[in-house]
Amino acid sequence: MTALRVGVIGTGLIGRDHLRRMATVLAGVSVVAVADVDAVAAARAAATVGAAVHRDGLDLVASGGVDAVLVCSWGGTHEEYVLAALAAGKPVFCEKPLATTPDACLRIVRAEVAHGGRLVQVGYMRRYDAAYRALKRTLDSGAVGAPLMMHCAHRNAGVPASYEPENTITDTAVHEIDMARWMFGSEIAAVRVLRPRASRNAGRLPDPMLLVLELANGMLVDVEISVNVRYGYDIRGEILGEDGTVALGDPGLISVRRSGQVAAPVPADWRDRFGAAYDVELREWVDAVTGGGVLTGPGSWDGYAASAVADAAVRALRTGERVTVTLAERPALYGPADRPAAVAAAWDVRESHDRTAE
Repeated sequence: MTALRVGVIGTGLIGRDHLRRMATVLAGVSVVAVADVDAVAAARAAATVGAAVHRDGLDLVASGGVDAVLVCSWGGTHEEYVLAALAAGKPVFCEKPLATTPDACLRIVRAEVAHGGRLVQVGYMRRYDAAYRALKRTLDSGAVGAPLMMHCAHRNAGVPASYEPENTITDTAVHEIDMARWMFGSEIAAVRVLRPRASRNAGRLPDPMLLVLELANGMLVDVEISVNVRYGYDIRGEILGEDGTVALGDPGLISVRRSGQVAAPVPADWRDRFGAAYDVELREWVDAVTGGGVLTGPGSWDGYAASAVADAAVRALRTGERVTVTLAERPALYGPADRPAAVAAAWDVRESHDRTAE
């Protein structure tokens, strides 16, 4: 089988990580082209995988030797490169965000609809994490009954000096925003942001804060966002159902008991916690593209919806008010919102009971 020839735009941290992944972890894929605004960085990264260096991302997309494209450049460039890939009819994997505004994301959605089929996948890797997938399988089985609430925590040991207050939503909480839509098969209807006493480590950031997501199906999802906890990278999640709960396991792979204490390692950063999820994410993308081009991962609509919710959440952060989320009409290309059969049945039973009680 001929390997999928991939071009990578952007050779920052995530771009280099994907280069390594495709060169050493995945089968059926070959990195043949690299582009970056920093020509020296591009040449250095390309040399690690034996790829050609292109003068810019648009030149890479247009290359006849490139079958599919990975966009790992800074967010402000994503729209241009994804639209170019769509115009060229090439599958494109775009790291989040799909674009930096809901309107820009919607332009991508409309271009893909005009193309007539899905070519875009967005890098929301939580959907590929073994623990989150196990959480969803348990939820979909109906084992804990209809879901009512989910409690989440997203804690970073620290963030770069360039990190802005809005990044707590657009770079950090956006992962939980996408996860909640996927987990519960419902769009997010409104958002609120609550601000407790600030951490002494917060500086100018709103740290910590509580993001409250109101889903269209009546659920609430709260997300504690803490970006300077110092002790490590800590991701938590627990779903409360009518008949029980299901939660992510402790991130530590081992626990050590000694001197009257129990200790477990905490991941240092996102690579420690989600490295395997990134492997699965790209493996499934490559398999989908080479197996006929039917993409099933998070797509343009998911990128647009997450951007619209994040935009509303940033307004809520600034104003302290509850902000509703307004979405365009969902194109048929992306199908109806998922509603897992077991969960839907549990809700139908509850709704029938409520009507009887009336």
